[in-house]
Amino acid sequence: MANEKVYPMTEEGKQKLEQELEQLKSVKRKEVVERIKIARSFGDLSENSEYDSAKEEQAFVEGRISTLESMIRNAKIIEDDQTLDGVVSLGKTVTFVELPDGDEESYTIVGSAEADPFEGKISNDSPIAKSLIGKVVGDEVKVQTPGGDMDVRITSIN
Repeated sequence: MANEKVYPMTEEGKQKLEQELEQLKSVKRKEVVERIKIARSFGDLSENSEYDSAKEEQAFVEGRISTLESMIRNAKIIEDDQTLDGVVSLGKTVTFVELPDGDEESYTIVGSAEADPFEGKISNDSPIAKSLIGKVVGDEVKVQTPGGDMDVRITSIN
């Protein structure tokens, strides 16, 4: 088997993936199979949009199950004791201020599998995280963003 991608994540992130996988396997998969059965009962499948829709959803669900199984199988749990205190790294929450006088922002750096910008969790592969990883409190860093570069000063790392 080819080298599979490793998915760094927190224990909490892995548990969320396991819950989603369980939901898809135990509930969603059965719902989709039932929709397909009902759609089949409508007769001619060649012009049956309900059947087509249910089959597309089935393909999506099965694809997501496969992806989640791979992510969980290849999860690498980030332990707090594997990272240096006071250094921005995976699993840490970093707070910074945009210079010269911007707002304070905080992000937790997580593996791409559990990134959720709306919850303040950014992927370690993101430009912001790549700019910050390895830095310490007080460092001034140029961060690349889609809107252009910004200068920030790291104010805390937890």
